[in-house]
Amino acid sequence: MKTWVIPDVHGCVKTLRYLVETMIMPARGDSLIFLGDMIDRGPDSKGVLDYIMALPKKGLKVTALCGNHEEAMIKAFDDVLEGSFMQKLGIQPKSVKEWKAFGGNTTIESFGVQEVADIPISYISWLRERPLYFEHDKFLIVHAGFNFRKNDIFSDTHSMKWIRDFDIDPEKLGGKRVIHGHVPVTLDFIFMIYKSKSYHFIDLDNGVYMPGRPGYGNLLALELNSMELLVQPNLDMEAELDLRKF
Repeated sequence: MKTWVIPDVHGCVKTLRYLVETMIMPARGDSLIFLGDMIDRGPDSKGVLDYIMALPKKGLKVTALCGNHEEAMIKAFDDVLEGSFMQKLGIQPKSVKEWKAFGGNTTIESFGVQEVADIPISYISWLRERPLYFEHDKFLIVHAGFNFRKNDIFSDTHSMKWIRDFDIDPEKLGGKRVIHGHVPVTLDFIFMIYKSKSYHFIDLDNGVYMPGRPGYGNLLALELNSMELLVQPNLDMEAELDLRKF
């Protein structure tokens, strides 16, 4: 059985579907691990969630981690419901403004609704149930990373979703390597580190939502047994890029 890790999809469902169905082509019993940030920025976050939520029906083992974008969406949803009287006055909670500022607007649009509170509760409930990390024989898999200043690196749940810079203490990894997303890095950098034993981490996020930026704009998949790395260029935002040329 194969185990594939797929980093931040960010609402790019066409790219994800092509990567899974044409490149990975998983067999029943294979595992797919998503690193979080499934939503925001790209054009169809609802489509991404629908697609991932349906994968277990195909006989696949699916683990979808919680990223900072999922946490921001949940907080915005909760704050709106808790402050419904403020909504009537046209006052949005700070969390809603912050979420919209880094991509939440596209997620709301993908659901065909006006505000985050109109998103069906079934999606919010599913996102609440997402784990923060996954432990593999050779890897610790997480959205953002770990706080190695803590004696127990699993105790800092905020860092697992939000940390950007961290110095790894190999003794706290138990011989494993960290696989994470969250911070986009260039394809050349990913190629350099993913097979190297000199690095205690693998950052798989290539910024799929940035197809116009040199070195970025791809969705990756890493198979943990063979260390095969697949690279799929963005298919969702090509039309938008073409329009900007004219």
